[in-house]
Amino acid sequence: MKGPLFYSKILLFGEYGIIKDSKGLSIPYNFYNGALKVDENPSEEAIKSNESLKRFVEYLKGLDKDLVDFDFETLQEDVNAGMYFDSSIPQGYGVGSSGALVAAIYDKYASDKITVLENLTREKLLKLKAIFADMESFFHGKSSGLDPLNSYLSLPILINSKDNIEATGIPSQKAEGKGAVFLLDSGSVGETAPMVSIFMENMKNEGFRSMLKDQFIKHTDACVDDFLKGDIKSLFKNTKQLSKVVLNNFKPMIPKQFHELWKKGIETNDYYLKLCGSGGGGYILGFTENIDRAREALKGQKLEVVYNF
Repeated sequence: MKGPLFYSKILLFGEYGIIKDSKGLSIPYNFYNGALKVDENPSEEAIKSNESLKRFVEYLKGLDKDLVDFDFETLQEDVNAGMYFDSSIPQGYGVGSSGALVAAIYDKYASDKITVLENLTREKLLKLKAIFADMESFFHGKSSGLDPLNSYLSLPILINSKDNIEATGIPSQKAEGKGAVFLLDSGSVGETAPMVSIFMENMKNEGFRSMLKDQFIKHTDACVDDFLKGDIKSLFKNTKQLSKVVLNNFKPMIPKQFHELWKKGIETNDYYLKLCGSGGGGYILGFTENIDRAREALKGQKLEVVYNF
């Protein structure tokens, strides 16, 4: 048995801000994917994944049946037969490993599921997001449900506010373009929960709250608008501001070894860095108007291009 592939995602803009109603833009990232599988001779990894799925099934049985119900008989049979999630998506890297798994389970076992092929009204999108938020909370405390939504639909998602989301189109890539969005591998895993608690703790401070509203959210919203309009000049201006705000106010979320590189990007304009997901490790997102210059400036770093302007 092998199920369909579900892809990883990248939240281009909106990390932390979407908790407080900033805009956000999330895109599927097809480089990584995962699928449900059963093998005759499972590896150690597969056995571990199957153990985790057993716990996940128990958790799903406790969810509100009016919101979502599953064919538990088949699901339990498959899990007992050794089903696991075979995934190339790195965990703790901010590219949605648990999101893809949630999407795969919903797709295969949910009763009365909302399918990708039907007319996706805002109500349906919000319902899916609510279902996925409940399902994904098993993995890291409170979930927004966006990662699985992205993975399930395999479409870019524009978050206007908490209860206003829509599937969207993004400008098509220019294969020969010099501008790029890229990922940098920090070499360490980031844990979502502790980073979110630091953020929530900071939110008790009035100065932090006004910085979030007047600077962070302002530049995030502008970046989303610029990106969707294809206004590259303005996008880089706003991304630079956003990069500065993050360096000044989100230091704990930036792995120490990147503090200097972060600053260097802002000073030289060769590239601008921002958080990818909750930070603390995993990937860091980079934006550059000239990928060759960025590669040169970031020599020795593992760099993957995800989008070309």
